[in-house]
Amino acid sequence: SLQIQNSQDRYSLDVSAPLLRTQGYVDGRWVSAASVFPVLDPATGQEIARVADCGAAEAKQAVDAAYKAFQSWKRSTAKERSILLRKWFDLLTLHKEDLARLITFESGKPLKESLAEVTYSASFLEWFSEEARRVYGDIVPSPLRDRRIFLLKQPVGVASIITPWNFPSAMITRKVGAALAAGCTVVVKPAEDTPLSALALAELAEQAGIPAGVFNVVPCSREETPAVGQVLCTDPLVAKISFTGSTATGKVLLKMAADTVKKVSMELGGHAPFIVFDSADVDRAVSGAMASKFRNSGQTCVCSNRFLVQSGIYDRFVEKLGRAMDAELRMGHGSDPQTTQGPLINQRAADKVEQQVSDAVSRGASVLRGGKRLHGSFMEPTLLVDVSTDMLCTKEETFGPLVPVLRSVPGDARRPSV
Repeated sequence: SLQIQNSQDRYSLDVSAPLLRTQGYVDGRWVSAASVFPVLDPATGQEIARVADCGAAEAKQAVDAAYKAFQSWKRSTAKERSILLRKWFDLLTLHKEDLARLITFESGKPLKESLAEVTYSASFLEWFSEEARRVYGDIVPSPLRDRRIFLLKQPVGVASIITPWNFPSAMITRKVGAALAAGCTVVVKPAEDTPLSALALAELAEQAGIPAGVFNVVPCSREETPAVGQVLCTDPLVAKISFTGSTATGKVLLKMAADTVKKVSMELGGHAPFIVFDSADVDRAVSGAMASKFRNSGQTCVCSNRFLVQSGIYDRFVEKLGRAMDAELRMGHGSDPQTTQGPLINQRAADKVEQQVSDAVSRGASVLRGGKRLHGSFMEPTLLVDVSTDMLCTKEETFGPLVPVLRSVPGDARRPSV
């Protein structure tokens, strides 16, 4: 059993002071709001910081600042933008240990995974620092002798960047690196569970020399999110929205963006199947299942959600997967080097997995491994067998460490056909 709750003193966030920012970042200045909201370590429930709870007013200030900065940023040369992005990349690399600790403490993921995320996060800035110089135009052959057709690529303007908690650094740099390289300016609204990584990125952007107003961060609580989101999706000065998150929220943002016909990029929820045929190499299939399911405790948008296994290989696959879970998975605080499975992001996330397990068992599924909700937002890695398509876990995205395995029987219409 986990002893984290009784050992909270062992787990305290230790990062260099300049990177632990708790105010919003607007127009090159650190700004306070009328109130603050707590950021919790999901492994212990302990408060690690209180962050400015920005609202509609601060969001509007950020959009205005980004629009003003766009007028000069769009005229900067590709080389100038490239150099600044490269400096930002270098600073992320220099501070990777502190940035990884921030990720682990606010999101719960194991430190090894957090270090990998910082490297991943920095790689986007490196890539787009080089791509900034390669935004080429075209000369198109004209059907008329006295005409020439030139195509120029130009930045669209202010981009609203709305990011999730499961990759609190990489989901920002992936979007922002592209936008800044193209000559756009941005307003970032990080997830309420993980604002500290976004604010650390702002501190390093400032150190890199990125001009005021080009990169803005507006952190806010769950309660203020609708008001901030409305500004970022309806303000006429915003030209582009990039959102990663749930399908339900994506639909709301699309509706809000429609009135001003904004350009929109959406990366929404999934229901990815993991399919194993009778002809599969079982050991390789199990290895793939472990990698696909248990990264970040099952909390990634590319995690497999339902496992469809042909009947001839079903029993061997399930047996070997259970043994691999026993051997390879260890729950604990993300800063413990032995931990492979941290907590889920919050209690609501654990409630959802617990509900899916309970629903499946009530409909005839059996729990082969795990199945228990532990303290706080910890959920045991769980293996379910005898799963059918009428269960919640086969109908909705889980976002947790749950492996529901469906047996595919050829010719049985009640079972999924593989």
